[in-house]
Amino acid sequence: MATKTRNETVIPIEGMHCASCVLRVENSLKKVPGVESAAVNLAIEQATVAFDPQSCTLDSLYQAVEDAGYHARPEALAAPDEQQRAREREERTLWRKFLFAGVIGAFLIVAAQYQHLPLVSGLPMAVVTVTSFALATPVQFWAGWQFYEGAWNRLRHLDADMNTLVAVGTSAAYIYSVFATFAPGLFRAADVEPAVYFDTAAVIIALILMGRYLEAKAKGRTSAAIKRLMGLRARTARVVRDGDERDIPVENVVAGDVVVVRPGEKIPVDGDVLEGRSAVDESMITGESIPVEKGPGDEVIGATINRTGSFRFRATRVGQDSVLAQIVRLVQEAQLSKAPIQRLADVVASSFVPAVIGVAALTFVIWLVLGPTPAFTFALLNAVAVLIIACPCALGLATPTAIMVGTGKGAENGVLIRGGESLETAHRINAIVFDKTGTLTVGAPSLTDVLPADGWAETELLRLAASAERGSEHPLGEAVVAAARERSLALSDATEFTALPGRGVEATVDGRRVLAGNLKLMAENGLTLDGLLPESERLAAEGKTPMYVAIDGRLAGIVAVADTVKPGAAEAVARLKAMGIEVALITGDNRQTAEAVAREVGVDRVLAEVLPQDKAEQVRLLQAEGKTVAMVGDGINDAPALAQADVGIAIGTGTDVAIEASDITLIRGDLDGVATAVSLSRRTMRTIRQNLFWAFVYNVALIPIAAGVLYPLFSQTGVPTVLEPFFGTHGFLNPILAAAAMAFSSVSVMTNSLRLRGFRPEPNKG
Repeated sequence: MATKTRNETVIPIEGMHCASCVLRVENSLKKVPGVESAAVNLAIEQATVAFDPQSCTLDSLYQAVEDAGYHARPEALAAPDEQQRAREREERTLWRKFLFAGVIGAFLIVAAQYQHLPLVSGLPMAVVTVTSFALATPVQFWAGWQFYEGAWNRLRHLDADMNTLVAVGTSAAYIYSVFATFAPGLFRAADVEPAVYFDTAAVIIALILMGRYLEAKAKGRTSAAIKRLMGLRARTARVVRDGDERDIPVENVVAGDVVVVRPGEKIPVDGDVLEGRSAVDESMITGESIPVEKGPGDEVIGATINRTGSFRFRATRVGQDSVLAQIVRLVQEAQLSKAPIQRLADVVASSFVPAVIGVAALTFVIWLVLGPTPAFTFALLNAVAVLIIACPCALGLATPTAIMVGTGKGAENGVLIRGGESLETAHRINAIVFDKTGTLTVGAPSLTDVLPADGWAETELLRLAASAERGSEHPLGEAVVAAARERSLALSDATEFTALPGRGVEATVDGRRVLAGNLKLMAENGLTLDGLLPESERLAAEGKTPMYVAIDGRLAGIVAVADTVKPGAAEAVARLKAMGIEVALITGDNRQTAEAVAREVGVDRVLAEVLPQDKAEQVRLLQAEGKTVAMVGDGINDAPALAQADVGIAIGTGTDVAIEASDITLIRGDLDGVATAVSLSRRTMRTIRQNLFWAFVYNVALIPIAAGVLYPLFSQTGVPTVLEPFFGTHGFLNPILAAAAMAFSSVSVMTNSLRLRGFRPEPNKG
């Protein structure tokens, strides 16, 4: 039986703008025989396709992308710098077009009111309208050309999207204005004074271009996160070959090499310690702030930092097999596995636009055949009125205007929201997972307790312990020294200092022999805890690290060090729980410490002793329970979980990679920003729903009137005098009213969105 092979390829794609584009490309790729799976990432504009090479070729995949109406660019993989330059060129082009359309649009708005301007009020109307036409035309067909191109691509596939909405809406206003400018007799014959709406078309194009520009600025952040992760690797490694130590590029290290690491150096690859001892800072991988003691037989991880001693280790995992490489892959996979958010406007566009065009065409035919004389004029007016009244500008503005104001308010309150998709998703959050170290806690050890034994004063115990630890590079010792200095204690110089790896330190201070370290050090010197045993157990139960101090052969007391809970953490958790959100804590630390922190901040669900590569899996399990999950973290080890979560929230004081991989960043590191982000998202989504409702009400309610449904009534009763400015003497809707309704819908949407500027975070009640 033949073994089925499986290949995987990445295809850069050009021309995608929204979640519906993603869905079209995925569906087209999945229809190709031999394709097992296809996932499209809009942020990096790439598709990852798994396929059977015996029944599917790369050319057939590229053709499937082209058939969907987009462009496959496999050559971009070989030139990532060129891909970045192309993105920057796109941003510059959109910015120039937006500025051009915006300036012209503003001028046209002023020109439309020329009768009220002192210097130009005497100009003939024809001069103003022809000038407006000359200015509006390049906006329509240069700045707005991409909308026509996108609409044409969708039309070729019998489909519609936001490009179609913009092209149809602005073209209706523009073409109507062209007829009003160069053939005003058509309108006067129907007792309608011609009016132009060049300003409407230009301003719509300017606003949509602004949204496209902001979207383009957001692209590429995922690849930036990956680049930062890859940048953590050591560049060189010192290996032993043929009996000599030599520095070689890290890419040339092979499994089995003996690698030498000195104090302060970055560990180049994963491996097992052969000889020597040291404390290794693994915070960038494990998230834990306290360095881990390493000795023969212990495992070390590439990209972590050696703090104190020198050691040799044997390389076991290199290249794509290393822990760091696995984290990079997990970030990529988690981001690709996100379900795309289908924007309501795009969903509606697929049926709304064809329906409107159909109604306009039917209106034209009916009044051409059955309408009063001149039938063609009335048919044209009614059809144009339908198109103008249904112009989707409000529909197109409903979401981006609210998102722009919402993200701006977030920034004002220390919450940096990456884009509209993050804001939309955050309102559904009903479960939040907090990383412990550096997120709920400060992220660095500090002195918490000083417990002297009988006969010793607290200040003297701390002074002697800190004096002995002055020669230590261990973070626990540094925390003791820092606390003594904060209390302005006069420290003495230690002599005969000896660092005891894995146990503590020994030194002579003011003629006294001082030991400071763990229980193992005390036992080696024949010392017992005596009456301090209950206190030692209590400190350990609270997640603190007790350090025992012996002076001149007698136990003098305990100093405890811990990564303390951040101020306001408990209040932030309480606020989230009051919002109906389940809160969990996740950490690689031991369960006892994790549960101690959880009790202090009020978290009920604890996920402890979780390896870095398993954090994303824990988020997946919560999602499998039907929850919309947010992950809050600050470490590199959190990046896969941040990407896997429906919303990743990074502490702004954390690592750059965590921030790049996240959807929301708390700029000030204030945990209360998590609740602010959720409440702001909920408020913004409520505003978007209101906007969409009113946009549809204006369009749908007035389309029948624009189509002439009131004509039979008015033909019998006559048009009331008060309604003649709107319906003329024949009972047909004046396009001016259609344009006014369209403009009013846009104004109402923008005004409603601006109400978000009054958003204020709820104060903490904890």
